Amino acid sequence: MKKWSLLVVLTIALCGIPLYAQHGHSGGGMGGGGFHGSSHGGSPDWTHGNSSTTTHNPGSSAHDTSAGGPKTASQQLSHNTKLASKLQGLLPAGTNVQQASQGFKNLGQFVAAVHVSHNLGIPFDQLKAKMTGSSPESMGKAIQALKPAADSKTETKKANKQAKDDMNSKES
Repeated sequence: MKKWSLLVVLTIALCGIPLYAQHGHSGGGMGGGGFHGSSHGGSPDWTHGNSSTTTHNPGSSAHDTSAGGPKTASQQLSHNTKLASKLQGLLPAGTNVQQASQGFKNLGQFVAAVHVSHNLGIPFDQLKAKMTGSSPESMGKAIQALKPAADSKTETKKANKQAKDDMNSKES
């Protein structure tokens, strides 16, 4: 009888530990990356191309559920004509928005780059080359290289806010 009791206790203990390990560490959504955007130096997640884009803009998912992969900036712009039109007005005349967005990590990075180019008078093609070329630079480093007199940190923050506002506005 003692052997059976010991076997039952051991079985419960061994089965209970893995269940606790899988269940008990969520921290109410705070652990394991529950706070999006907190570990990227102040930049929103949507500027880094990860899947939390849907957290910031649920109406414009960054994932193509039919294909199972993320949508490119160009694909997202084809569905958001209001945003595409706004960006077209900020780009040099004759620039194709769909083509201009190619090479960027995600839609947020592209929209922010358009704003930086417009705000600082930096030629968009030069900024894009710095950010998407063979040795891509951060937006801040690209600004420093192309417009040394500008406060790159402030301008990056401003452009990211403008991009977020643009992406969160509803398409009519």
